[in-house]
Amino acid sequence: MKYALVTGAAGGLGSACTRALAHTGWMIFASDLVERYPEIEATTQVVPLVMDVTNQWSVDAAVEMINQTTDTLDAVINFAGVQAMASMIEGEIIASMQHMIDVNLMGMVRVNRAFFGMLVPGHGRIINCSSECGYLKAQPFNGPYTVSKYAVEAYTDSLRGELGGLGIKVIKIQPGSFKTGMHASTLESFERLLASTRYHKKALTKMQPLMSRELEHANDPVLLAKVMLKALESKRPKSNYRVKNSRVLRLMELIPDGLLDAVYKSMMK
Repeated sequence: MKYALVTGAAGGLGSACTRALAHTGWMIFASDLVERYPEIEATTQVVPLVMDVTNQWSVDAAVEMINQTTDTLDAVINFAGVQAMASMIEGEIIASMQHMIDVNLMGMVRVNRAFFGMLVPGHGRIINCSSECGYLKAQPFNGPYTVSKYAVEAYTDSLRGELGGLGIKVIKIQPGSFKTGMHASTLESFERLLASTRYHKKALTKMQPLMSRELEHANDPVLLAKVMLKALESKRPKSNYRVKNSRVLRLMELIPDGLLDAVYKSMMK
C-alpha cells in the first residue's frame, strides 16, 4: 500500500488528483479546511482530514492523526492555494499579499517540513503545485498571486537541490487555466476591484473580456491529474511539468519588456 497526503483536496485540482490516486490503489489522506466535501467520497482508499496550512498547530495535529495509520508517506502533494485579482497600490494590498504568501508559499513550507520525516524511509516524493504565473511575465492586477508563485518556484528549486542527495525527488507542476472553484473567486475579486478602483477603471474594463475568454477556455482537471500520476510513477521524473499553459501568455514572453510596457501604458491611459 502506498500512502499520500494531498492538501487542498476539496479544490478542483486537488480532488481530481485524489480520485486519480485512489483509482490506482493509493491510500490518500485528503486534507482541506472543511471536514467533509462533496468532491471526494470517504472510502477505505480516501481519508478526509481537516488541516489549515496557515496554522502550525493544525498541521502538527494532522501529522499525529496520520501517524495512527502509518509512519511513512510515499508522497506529499501540495495543492492548497488561493487566488484573487488585486491592485498593487490600491485597496487592501498588504493584507492580500500576506494572505496569498501565507497560503500559497508558507503553507507549502509548513506541510513539507512537518511531514518530511515520514518521507525519508521510503524515499518519497514532494510535488508542489506552482502555476504558469510562476515563470511567465507578471501581469497587471495579478500581482499578489504571481509573487507567491514566483516564490514557490524558488522554494521548490532550492528544496529539490537540498533533498536530492537524500533520495527524495521534489517536483513542480505548473498548470495553466483549469475549471476549478478558483475561477469564481478570481471573477468575484475582479468585479470588486473594478467597482472600487480610483485609477484603473478604464484599463480593467478593457481587460475584462480578455480575462473572461481565458477562463471560458479552461481545461478539465482530469488532464492535470494524469500528469501528476506520471510525476509520481516515473522512475526519472522531470523537475517540472507544464500543463496546458496559455498560448497568449507564452507569446507575450517573446515581446521585449519595453514594448510590453508601452502596451500596458496605452491601456492605463
